[in-house]
Amino acid sequence: MILIKNALIYTGQDKPPSFKSIGVAKGKFVDPGEVTHPNTTIIDAKGKVVTPGLIDVHTHLGINQQGVGEAGHDFNESSSNTTPEVNSIDAITMKDSGFEDARRAGVTTVQIMPGSANVIGGEMVVIKTAGNIVDDCIVRNPSGLKAAMGENPKNIHRQTIQTRMGIAARLREKLIEAKYYAEQRQNKKCPPNLGLDNLVKVLRSEIPLRVHAHRADDIATVLRIQKEFQIDITIEHATEGHLIVDLLAERNVRVAVGPTMSSRPKFELAEQSWETVRALDKGNVPFSLTTDHPVISIEHLMTSAILAVKNGLSEEKALQAITWNAAKHLGIADQVGSIEIGKDADFVIWNDDPFDLRSRVEGTYIDGKCVYQRGKTG
Repeated sequence: MILIKNALIYTGQDKPPSFKSIGVAKGKFVDPGEVTHPNTTIIDAKGKVVTPGLIDVHTHLGINQQGVGEAGHDFNESSSNTTPEVNSIDAITMKDSGFEDARRAGVTTVQIMPGSANVIGGEMVVIKTAGNIVDDCIVRNPSGLKAAMGENPKNIHRQTIQTRMGIAARLREKLIEAKYYAEQRQNKKCPPNLGLDNLVKVLRSEIPLRVHAHRADDIATVLRIQKEFQIDITIEHATEGHLIVDLLAERNVRVAVGPTMSSRPKFELAEQSWETVRALDKGNVPFSLTTDHPVISIEHLMTSAILAVKNGLSEEKALQAITWNAAKHLGIADQVGSIEIGKDADFVIWNDDPFDLRSRVEGTYIDGKCVYQRGKTG
């Protein structure tokens, strides 16, 4: 058991921070009054701040390893322009140093997804950032199916796809094939097909289609396909989301914005700015922030929130974009994303205001266990 006293607590929800105690037992947040065991660890956090564990909704941790080179590039199975049959979990190594960076920065939960080389890239998984074997870290598997619009599929599969029309047609084609396949399978008229089975999960709204889309026209195409097939989607990146806010609000879709800290290496990013999150907030479009690690290192997830505040977003909304709203984006808000009784005890102790870039993480906790403590190694 753990009892944290005298801390300034940000719950991650629509509540101002307040001074109070937090109880932890059996890996969950509990009422502080229930923490009565004589061997309870008492942490006096006077002068410090506690937030929920941070969540990055869009990463390639463990499948695009840091400092490894080509041998660590397991994030794009580009043998075909559609690979719905693959799952990123089968390529994740917990030895990636990015996980250590995540824990040191207070990031406790991440979604790991295939890259954007293919029109359909495969399934993704949500995991905690501490553990030796990925199977022991799973929060949700699968958590979505990756798809991509725009320049990446065009450039990588130029022999078979040459235009945005071709990308959209290929995606529709596979969804129609999966719809027909589901009917045939129900009548036992065809053998199983792993890729089509994964697409059927999307058609049945068991998982969302999470679509890489930067430009406003690509986002509009995704929303068109969403309406045609009546499927759940999220927009990943949404660089020009500020140009299409009304339509996003009308469709009530969630958006992962970023990595806004990156440069603009391709023309799709010409409109990249912090105006996107301001406009989405003003338009009541639910959004999260992402580093797209390793495009921007995972350690800068909080930095991204700080820069969003510097550019006009409120601290409350910025924190929610990497905690509570991020958990909702991933469909795991009943388990993580806020400091509430009954949820996983994932939290971060900061030595000072987390929105001050000079502040440091004192300790990161996952399921009530300290997975990083400043000044200690191993």
